[in-house]
Amino acid sequence: QVQLVESGGGLVQAGGSLRLSCAASGRTFTTRTMGWFRQAPAKERELVTAISWSGRSTWYTDSVKGRFTISRDNAKKTVNLQLSSLKPEDTAVYYCAAYSGSSGWFSGSQKDYDYWGQGTQVTVSS
Repeated sequence: QVQLVESGGGLVQAGGSLRLSCAASGRTFTTRTMGWFRQAPAKERELVTAISWSGRSTWYTDSVKGRFTISRDNAKKTVNLQLSSLKPEDTAVYYCAAYSGSSGWFSGSQKDYDYWGQGTQVTVSS
């Protein structure tokens, strides 16, 4: 089992930066791909980025490429998301999630992630 707790959200002006962290507990964390999802009001939850268990593979949705960076530290059981050059459209609740491993090294579907954090709000003002 994996428990996830996010932190680091907040209010920032457009062009600013934030660093989100996800602290995990549980023995299987180090063997799992981890993802960051976000959900804006009245929108579907979407995968923003994912990182393989080793950290050697990453994936980003097009809208955040070059602006967001995912990383992980398996010794500390943390997954971090550096958000830079933030835009108002990045405003959302951000969730970290652990991939179940059902198909491929990651999935874009939230149904394939079986452990979730409680979420942290990111608000970008224009």
